[in-house]
Amino acid sequence: MNLRRTLFVNCLLLLSPLANAELKVANVFGDNMVLQQQMPIRVWGWADAGATVVVSLGDNREASASSIKAGADGKWFTEMPARKAGGQPLELQVVNGDEKLVFKNILMGEVWICSGQSNMEWRVKQAANAEDEIAAADHPGIRFFDVPKHVKQAEPQKDAQQADWHVCSPETISGFSAVGYYFGRELNTKLDVPIGLVGTNWGGQRIEPFTPPVGFDQVPQLADYVNDLKQGKYKGGATQIYNGMVAGLTPLSVRGAIWYQGESNANDGLRYNYLKEALVKGWRSAFKNDDLSFYWVQLADFGRGHTGKPAGGGWGPVREGQRRALRVPNTGMAVIIDIGAERDIHPRNKQDVGYRLAQWALAKNYGRDLVPSGPLYKSHTIDGSKVRISFDYVGSGLMAANKGGQFFMDPVKPTPDATIKEFAVQDKEGNWHRAMAAIDGETVVVWSEDVAEPRNVRYAYDSNPRINLYNKEGLPASPFTTVD
Repeated sequence: MNLRRTLFVNCLLLLSPLANAELKVANVFGDNMVLQQQMPIRVWGWADAGATVVVSLGDNREASASSIKAGADGKWFTEMPARKAGGQPLELQVVNGDEKLVFKNILMGEVWICSGQSNMEWRVKQAANAEDEIAAADHPGIRFFDVPKHVKQAEPQKDAQQADWHVCSPETISGFSAVGYYFGRELNTKLDVPIGLVGTNWGGQRIEPFTPPVGFDQVPQLADYVNDLKQGKYKGGATQIYNGMVAGLTPLSVRGAIWYQGESNANDGLRYNYLKEALVKGWRSAFKNDDLSFYWVQLADFGRGHTGKPAGGGWGPVREGQRRALRVPNTGMAVIIDIGAERDIHPRNKQDVGYRLAQWALAKNYGRDLVPSGPLYKSHTIDGSKVRISFDYVGSGLMAANKGGQFFMDPVKPTPDATIKEFAVQDKEGNWHRAMAAIDGETVVVWSEDVAEPRNVRYAYDSNPRINLYNKEGLPASPFTTVD
């Protein structure tokens, strides 16, 4: 009888609203983290249903304190006023009655998500010049948080997997994303503000698993994904990495995201344009930030041998899909068509990739007067047998040049031969022909002796083109096609 009574009492305690739930903060918060400056400071976690939770940041706790009640599900959420970067490291305190959580050495600065497949996951220790780069990685103003790989989930997880924020040093940096680190290092050096980097990546994955349902909902061309999700199908693994590795980070205040992915979607070609739109819009909804900047890497040159076929193919269409997605506002694309590796899908030069991504952020987010990209196709006109191509981001002018090698220490060098390679023109029957091309001021004129009436033009529309069109800032032109 006593045993039954004991079991009955224990069950009542478990069911009672007085049974204490552990005070908890989302796993993305921790010692050494960076909080986004100039945006509301969002903090959330869990406690007893109806419990009063007080969150404060810094020494003047009364002035900064935010008091909120946990909901019926125990979740609490608060937004504290925005702050500027700088000043002494802060403490974040979260209190519920006698329970108190304290996180130390927190900085206000700029926070970026670093995501994608293996070329974003590729670690500093695996990339070019690793030994020297690791030895020099003494940057206490750079902090990073790497979300552990999680099983793919059918439903959004309420929290990210447990991990720690690390202060950048030779002892900590070797296992973090090389592209993310070199991007963050460029910002930290140029802006002199703390930089927080949140890595959430998974090698060999398509773009669809990173995309939340709300992203597919906003792109009419992807109605097939919407219908499949309604039926409990996960075409292409749709939403499942987002559910397991991104949802738990939301709605953290962040400035933007950098993205390196596309190899696993190479056969989707131009449709990647819409898949990218869904990812961007989906993350903007999830992070509750319509202005979230999104900068991605166009796929590098890759493939055994150079076909030189005027009709193009291979990775040409997916690169064009990546380029066309730039129609989405507040986006940018790092062109790396000159630093790939013919036999290695993981080019080791991640320094140039991070640097080129950072140019977009420096120009678009931080007001630096610089040219963020190589030439991007803008428009064309047909005059008889010739086609004149105009570009955005001409900068100081166009030039024929070569990178000189695949590593970041190899400079871009102008070549005496001003003939531009890798152009093709389409005749009125739809056939493609190799073309001559020459720089004329801020434009390129393209023609073929075999085509009297050109319809369209392509540039570097192949897996592994041998390009030589740059602006004088040393950034390569993006591959493109004028075919609608």
